Amino acid sequence: MIGRLRGILIEKQAPDIVIECQGIGYEVTVPMTSMYALPELNEEAVIYTHFIVREDAQLLYGFANKVERKLFRLLIKASGVGPKLALAILSGMSAEQFVSCVAHDDVTTIVKIPGVGKKTAERLLIEMRDRIKDWHVDVPSTTSNATPLEINLTQSMMSSAKGDALNALVSLGYSQGQADKAIKAIYSNDKSSEDLIRDALKSML
Repeated sequence: MIGRLRGILIEKQAPDIVIECQGIGYEVTVPMTSMYALPELNEEAVIYTHFIVREDAQLLYGFANKVERKLFRLLIKASGVGPKLALAILSGMSAEQFVSCVAHDDVTTIVKIPGVGKKTAERLLIEMRDRIKDWHVDVPSTTSNATPLEINLTQSMMSSAKGDALNALVSLGYSQGQADKAIKAIYSNDKSSEDLIRDALKSML
């Protein structure tokens, strides 16, 4: 099993990256929480990975630290939660924030993640309660100081960063309409695609 990669980050197209290790480029899917922690292109990166082999594909998921990978592995063991949904959960909140949701039975926050209905959220909180009961984490503030900008942009005026952010949100399970509305609410010309994705995810939680 591939458990860790250390190499040069040569591509970043959320939620996928390519990291080159000794001449081999590994395509890895990462949650947005890990994407934010990555260095700039052509710099060295270290990611912790989870390798999944299916009949029709071999998938490599990467994480900025072992805590995120541990939570991902616990999530995919829960009923009705596959890698895609686990990735969406970790893209919408940090491991610490998810643990806090479980500790406080916060169904309201969990159901805002695409693909998670109320019944799934309730079942997930029950199943995860015993699995993470020994975790002791400090939950950082999730309050954003950003003020939504009133912008009316047509599709033809969209920047490359905005298009990349839209594609990333849709790949995480949000509808085109949800993604477009969230990005328009926080859009600014000086924001990178990663900034747009991060701010849009915050606005939807």
